[in-house]
Amino acid sequence: MSRIGYKEVDLPAGVEVKQDGNVVTVKGPKGELTREFSDKIKMNINGNVVTFERSAEDNKTKALHGTTRANFHNMVVGVTEGFTKELELRGVGYRAQMKGTTLVLNVGYSHPVEFEKEDGIEFATPSATQVTVSGINKEIVGDVAARVRATRAPEPYKGKGIRYVGEFVRRKEGKTGK
Repeated sequence: MSRIGYKEVDLPAGVEVKQDGNVVTVKGPKGELTREFSDKIKMNINGNVVTFERSAEDNKTKALHGTTRANFHNMVVGVTEGFTKELELRGVGYRAQMKGTTLVLNVGYSHPVEFEKEDGIEFATPSATQVTVSGINKEIVGDVAARVRATRAPEPYKGKGIRYVGEFVRRKEGKTGK
C-alpha cells in the first residue's frame, strides 16, 4: 500500500497556491501552472504546508490520493526549479543544432528532422551530440523528450540512435559466419 498521499508538501518561499473548487493554480519564480484535480480528494492549505485527504476508502480513490499529491508536488517543483531531460546522439554523422527556436536533428535519414518550440518548452544543444529539453511542466517535458528520442530510438546491434543520458541499451550479438 502506498502512503505517498499522506505526505505533506512544503511550499518554498515565493510560491503561491490558489484553489478555485477543483482547479489549483501554483505560481512561482519560473512561471505558473494550473491543473484540475478530482473532487474526491480534498486539499488543505495551512500556511506553507499542503495536505491531501480522500473522501472514501475504495481502490480508485486511494489511487487518486497518491496521484493527486504527486502531481501537485511536481507542480511546486516545476515552478521553483523546473525539469530537464538530457538526450545524447550516438552514431556516425548524428548531430543536433538549433536554428532559431527550432531543433534540427540529422540522424541518418535522407532529410533533417525538425522540432518546433512548444509553449513552456526550451531546447538547448550544449554540443553537437547533446540535446536538453527543459520546462516547468514535468509531463510535457517528458513527452517532448520521448518524441525526440522516438525519431531514432537506439538499436541493439550497434547502439546507434538517440538515448537519454545514462540510459543502458542492451546490446545483441550479430549473425555469425559459416
